[in-house]
Amino acid sequence: MHCPAEIPGPGEFPAPPGTPDQGLRALCRGPEGAAGHGQDSVELYCEAIGNPIPEIQWWFEGNDPNETYAQLWDGARQDRVKINATYNLHSTSTIYIANLTSDDSGMYECRASNDPDRNHLSKSPKVKWIRSQANVFVIERPDIKAHVSEVSGKLVLTCNMSGTYSSIKGHDWMHGDKVLHTDETDSAFTSYTIDGKMEEHSGMYECVYKTNPEIRGQVNISVAPQVMAYKKSEHGNEGDTGVLTCKNPSFPPVTTWSWYKNGQGDLKNASGRYIIKSSGNKTELRILKLNIEEDTGDYRCNATNSYGSGDATVNLRVRSRLAALWPFLGIVAEVLVLVTIIFIYEKRRKPDEVPDGRAMPQTTRTRTSAREMRTKSMAR
Repeated sequence: MHCPAEIPGPGEFPAPPGTPDQGLRALCRGPEGAAGHGQDSVELYCEAIGNPIPEIQWWFEGNDPNETYAQLWDGARQDRVKINATYNLHSTSTIYIANLTSDDSGMYECRASNDPDRNHLSKSPKVKWIRSQANVFVIERPDIKAHVSEVSGKLVLTCNMSGTYSSIKGHDWMHGDKVLHTDETDSAFTSYTIDGKMEEHSGMYECVYKTNPEIRGQVNISVAPQVMAYKKSEHGNEGDTGVLTCKNPSFPPVTTWSWYKNGQGDLKNASGRYIIKSSGNKTELRILKLNIEEDTGDYRCNATNSYGSGDATVNLRVRSRLAALWPFLGIVAEVLVLVTIIFIYEKRRKPDEVPDGRAMPQTTRTRTSAREMRTKSMAR
């Protein structure tokens, strides 16, 4: 139901005494009818305007001729009914019914009133309850036989629906929120082909029949865990905390995770330095205060589900805290070697080798002066 073209004025809904022009104005929006299959859910919405802000209630009348309207409360029908109401500038209320059964079929009524005496047991309210109704039909869910087979390196997913159902206007194949394939055939049988192996495409797939209401079937590609190490090789410094991680991208989820080290048993029962945190398809092993001799080696993470088990190996290397200084020490060593070579070279150079532009050594000057004196003496 949409907002009426003409909203009733205050005269049509008398205001409580002493509060002129304060009556309920209109039911702006009421619930719309819905149809659903068994085990589906349905949601109805109601909105009302008024001053004071009106209260909204939900009532139900079944299809049994002898059944009368009964008020619905949050948590009714074994907690399958959820009612959420907000009262701000106007009133809004939503009723949600989960896991529909045939007993949920019937008339649902949204009632709104802002009369102070609306819930009084003996006084009659001065402002009438405004009502809006919606029919909910619960249809027996048709039987869908789902199957998956592996043929010549391809996976064939099929759905075949039997029973009573409305006309089919097509099909969708979905994986999560992604539509993989769509057609407009009216057949009760539909199929979808995937190139690859089951281990590569495990997960939950849906065949969607375009009927009113929509009908969905589920096809599961289930395999044993396909465990992967987040990193095949991890490094850690001595004294720090090492973190090793494994994950499982396949379906169904892992039920049990375990960690092992070569030469040791299950690390869950090992010393307090090992902390294992697992949730769903991911596990993490933390090793406190890494020790070079004890913790270096291969670690194996193992996952188990209802279809089998799988594992992966992670290699852990523990480095000394001085490892960060090694590059610097290497540079220092290279500089020392270079300086030593230069020093030795300078020591072994010939005395007469004088670089251009440099002063002559003292010993050379002395020898030159002696030769000049002998030459002068012979000339005399």
